[in-house]
Amino acid sequence: MPSQTIVITGASDGIGAAAARRLHADGHEVVLVGRSKDKTSAVASELGAPFHVADFSELDQVRRLADELATAYPRIDVLANNAGGIMGHRQLTVDGSELTFQVNHLAPFLLTNLLLPTLTASRAKVIQTASIAARMFGHVDLDDLDLERGYSPDRAYGNGKLENILFTRELDRRYGDQGIAAAAFHPGVVGTNFASDTTHPMRFLYHTPLVRNLFTISPQKGARGLVWLAENEPRTTWPTGEYFEHNKVARSNPQARDAQLAVGLWDRSAELVGL
Repeated sequence: MPSQTIVITGASDGIGAAAARRLHADGHEVVLVGRSKDKTSAVASELGAPFHVADFSELDQVRRLADELATAYPRIDVLANNAGGIMGHRQLTVDGSELTFQVNHLAPFLLTNLLLPTLTASRAKVIQTASIAARMFGHVDLDDLDLERGYSPDRAYGNGKLENILFTRELDRRYGDQGIAAAAFHPGVVGTNFASDTTHPMRFLYHTPLVRNLFTISPQKGARGLVWLAENEPRTTWPTGEYFEHNKVARSNPQARDAQLAVGLWDRSAELVGL
């Protein structure tokens, strides 16, 4: 297919870096975004690709990133909101939001909205890296998005991934007729640095050699869903506004189909980020 400009967040390692390498090899202009300047610049140097640095735990950095991207790339064909993670104990960001909620949902929500003029003009694909954790652990309460009650790392992460799917559905409803093609996907249980900087038991699940070898897949395999969505035609190869597993539309948490919840999450998120 024709070369595309593809922005990938969380591209310094894992799924994001693997997807960047594959898409670059396929002839696309890949733009890397990562939290670590050293790690992101290393992947960018390997590919001869541009990169930008932003920490999603600070929304001002997301606003700066959006300005940089809109200025540098008048056309963005794909925005892959891939950055995210599971945290340990509950903590608030400088913006006053629970960290997992902000990094997994609020920051990509803000970035996408700030880039909407470019994305709609480009008839872009907006891809969310979600997870089966949405189905396993997620339960979104609009009156307690920061999980002041009943916080656990599992629930916070599951909520964030469920919010990715709800955002995908509402983005499709609001902007699908303006050319946006939105999708969310589960990459699989990938053997990456995921959870490495937390105290959560999942750190030991992901980083015990025997468990990694038996139960996880490589970042290259995990990136296949992102690459498939990025390189194929929406509304022809894949339906928009849906959640995918193994490149097929899949069921997630029952809340993922709640249209009123999706609207409420969008409106509440917009308030929280000042849109």
